[in-house]
Amino acid sequence: MRISPHIVSDVMTHTVVAVGRDASFRDLVKLMQEWKVSALPVLEGEGRVIGVVSEADLLPKEEFRGGDPDRLTQMHRLTDLAKAGGMTAADVMSTPAVTVHPDATLAQAARVMAQRKVKRLPVVNAEGLLEGVVSRADLLKVFLRTDDEIAEEIRQEILAPLFPASEEPVRVEVSDGVVTLTGTLRDTSLVPIVARLVRSVEGVVDVDLALSGGVSVRDPG
Repeated sequence: MRISPHIVSDVMTHTVVAVGRDASFRDLVKLMQEWKVSALPVLEGEGRVIGVVSEADLLPKEEFRGGDPDRLTQMHRLTDLAKAGGMTAADVMSTPAVTVHPDATLAQAARVMAQRKVKRLPVVNAEGLLEGVVSRADLLKVFLRTDDEIAEEIRQEILAPLFPASEEPVRVEVSDGVVTLTGTLRDTSLVPIVARLVRSVEGVVDVDLALSGGVSVRDPG
């Protein structure tokens, strides 16, 4: 039984504000303000994501309002200049959209956000149809899990399979997301394995092992 919210579909927002390619510039700004979002998926047909309009896509209109930049800037920022004159979502959207699938792990989604420098990702199925949106805030929800929830998952999913009831039990305590394991292991080679598995549990902030004869081993992370 899986307890942790391991994949994007576990934490994503299913109710999504999206626009069509003909949405006006003013409507884009209005929707972002009303729904307090920093980006809007742009849809076509039955809900296929063809692009994303973010606050960064809208800013060039204000940035270049005072006049054209110098010639050097124009050469390096032709895309922004084009967006400054945009009137619809199709004119200013970033395409192709940076998306993620609902079965992607939270770590994979976080990596895409970091690499592509985006705050929100449309979640699409195999046909490219919109199913939801996952944000940075959604990915951080795992750290709101209670200490009891984290401890119970560690007991059920990690400790029970590794250490049968016939062996001396390994005890787990969790405080503010920091996991402390105490006990004696017959096979000390399991210590790094236990550390890695416990750290993979969603919501764990740090791991402190006091295993194998009570020798304290700080998880190197």
